[in-house]
Amino acid sequence: MSASPADFAAVRAWPFEEARKVAERVKAKGKPAALFETGYGPSGLPHIGTFGEVARTTWVRRAFERLTGLESRLIAFSDDMDGLRKVPDNVPQREMLAGYLGRPVTAIPDPFGTHESFGHHNNARLRAFLDQFGFDYEFASSSDYYRSGRFDAALLRMAERHDQVKGVILPTLGPDRRATYSPFLPIHPKTGVVMQVPMEEVRPAEDLLVWKDPETGERFGTRITGGHCKAQWKADWALRWYALGVDYEMSGKDLIDSVKLSGAICRVMGGEPPIGFTYELFLDEEGGKISKSKGNGLTIDEWLHYAPPESLAQFMYNQPQRAKRLFFDVIPRAVDEYVQNLDRLRTAPTPDNAAWHIHGGPSNDPGTPVSFTMLLNLASVINADHPDMLWGFLRRYAPDANGETHPLLARLIEYAVAYYRDRVLPTKQHRAPTEGERVALAALAASLRDRIGDLEALAPEEQARAIQDLVYDAGRREPFLEPAKDGGRPGVSRAWFNALYQVLLGQPEGPRFGGFVALYGIAATIALIEGALAREATVENAGSETA
Repeated sequence: MSASPADFAAVRAWPFEEARKVAERVKAKGKPAALFETGYGPSGLPHIGTFGEVARTTWVRRAFERLTGLESRLIAFSDDMDGLRKVPDNVPQREMLAGYLGRPVTAIPDPFGTHESFGHHNNARLRAFLDQFGFDYEFASSSDYYRSGRFDAALLRMAERHDQVKGVILPTLGPDRRATYSPFLPIHPKTGVVMQVPMEEVRPAEDLLVWKDPETGERFGTRITGGHCKAQWKADWALRWYALGVDYEMSGKDLIDSVKLSGAICRVMGGEPPIGFTYELFLDEEGGKISKSKGNGLTIDEWLHYAPPESLAQFMYNQPQRAKRLFFDVIPRAVDEYVQNLDRLRTAPTPDNAAWHIHGGPSNDPGTPVSFTMLLNLASVINADHPDMLWGFLRRYAPDANGETHPLLARLIEYAVAYYRDRVLPTKQHRAPTEGERVALAALAASLRDRIGDLEALAPEEQARAIQDLVYDAGRREPFLEPAKDGGRPGVSRAWFNALYQVLLGQPEGPRFGGFVALYGIAATIALIEGALAREATVENAGSETA
């Protein structure tokens, strides 16, 4: 039986909370559908923030459709009528582009030589980027909308209320900018530059702007409509909301003031700004603001080189209104959180699960029998430089798993090899055990050897639990003992598990160790422990003899 809108009435997931606001707005306006929008600046290439905004908006849109049974649209709007402010660092023919500063990016030659303009090139990159992730959207070009007349009526309305619009913006500007500000930016008829000059006259009844070129002193009369001018960006945002009837749009924390001003302009024009949602910005590893010039962020290409896009979606889904650190170490955690949610989705396909939103509903994907962190640690121990090395261990641990039955597992194995090679191997460093750690490790190896026959007869999950008990027992000694609770057995401190990871795996942290042993193999783990102890003992003895 398919779900009905009533089935989603009590869902508390944040996309549904947002969707309820849109539903109330649409109902109040008597609209048969909702319009969602995301904006894009086409002078640069799509980035990880672009993915986050479109993905989050998509989740709210889906929730709206499930909640109401109504249709919706998502417009990906490119601000390609904007003048080029500076030449990007990552493009060819930079000297050529420097000669077109100030012109709309759709009126500048494509430095790549593949499209009719630089704006068309970047728009194609945006569409390819969004298509890569299967987003459902309608692409919209600012240049097309202005030139085709789609914005004509809204431009004339803004001209009629020109003084009120200026009254919204002027108090926010300094004296110099106030003297030159205009919500209208005429296109220079001779140079093609988007001009930021004050209007001497605004005549909506005559479809006319009168202004002066500050360099030549020449006076011009420019039509308001037909793509002969565009709106300054805060006014442009308001113009778009008014003209299209946008119901919902997200934006970053850095645009809070702009959203308020654009909303005020939209109201001055007689419209109602969309429902808004402010998401937090990303931080670097140290908690500082990410800066493109510093290069302290993580690009989407880097993420997708080491993990599937679903894991990036999981990262974006979590608490979008809380600042999150975006660096390489968050990737494995995001992958495993997605895998856990995917497992839950198969047994309980409810929309309070991030995987439900990522997949657009229930999913029968079998997921993976081992975590990504486990694969990374296995890769670290065996120094995996090819996926076949990991498959060799997995076929024993999960004999029914292969690339066809578990496609996600196959993908994660490829990612694990890449992540290990680039991110783990360069920093991998085994440390020597302390005397207390040496005793506990030797006890663990002895326990595994004594029980190897019984343990190997167990199913993988039971085996992992039984081995984990042995791991705890080996650590129940000084210096790892923690006081017993409620008269039970003494606990084991985190220091014991840190020792396992650092001494045996050469890493600061790792997976649940019992599961790792079940995957790696009991005999192989015994050899790993004894090899580590023997190696350190040899180093210590050599040092004593030298002394």
